[in-house]
Amino acid sequence: MNERPSLLRLSACWAVHLYTASGAVAAFAALHAIFARDVTMAFWWLYVAVAVDASDGVLARAADVKRHLPQFDGAKLDDIVDYLTFVLVPIVLMVEVGMLQGAVGIAAGSLALLASAYRFCHADAKTADHYFTGFPSYWNIVALYLYVFAVGPDACAALTFFLAAMVFAPLRFLYPSRMAWMRASTVGLGLVWAVAVAAILVLLPERATTLAAISLAYPAYYTLLSVYAQLRGW
Repeated sequence: MNERPSLLRLSACWAVHLYTASGAVAAFAALHAIFARDVTMAFWWLYVAVAVDASDGVLARAADVKRHLPQFDGAKLDDIVDYLTFVLVPIVLMVEVGMLQGAVGIAAGSLALLASAYRFCHADAKTADHYFTGFPSYWNIVALYLYVFAVGPDACAALTFFLAAMVFAPLRFLYPSRMAWMRASTVGLGLVWAVAVAAILVLLPERATTLAAISLAYPAYYTLLSVYAQLRGW
């Protein structure tokens, strides 16, 4: 006979799911800020959403939610929230602030939405050995750097088209919070990068291009490490 979880354990499990769901509230707040023309606050809410996404998995495993709340699909909830905060809201932001303009910009944004929706629903979007397949739909990060560097709409559209196509590429990217190989260094550098991004947001509306350029070292490290791991078969 299965042992029934304690009230405290059940409360902890539901609290974790509520924490994950709070990312949807952050998405709503970011959208409100976008339409209020407060770009800085919109990026801050997206930053909060990333912090939630980076930490809720650790809390879910600590509470053992799959075992104690098998009737609730936390992974599905996480995917819904991630699509809002990593895909939909950043694309809306790029359109509303003029990074994506005209028919070409709308087409690029639409392709990004469709490609990421397909990838989120694909069985191999996250592999058993903790990789993402294809470009991992980090549109929030793309939007931030394009905004800080004041990239023109034509270049923004071209990059959006390219990355949307890369969603379908036969490439694998490391899942930083779940990877076993070089996890400590990757997570540690990720925290340093998160501090740098926070500093960039603090300085807005001044665009800290030098700091942003330096902070690109981490996305470059992550991409190169993912490619190296794939080539070596790890």
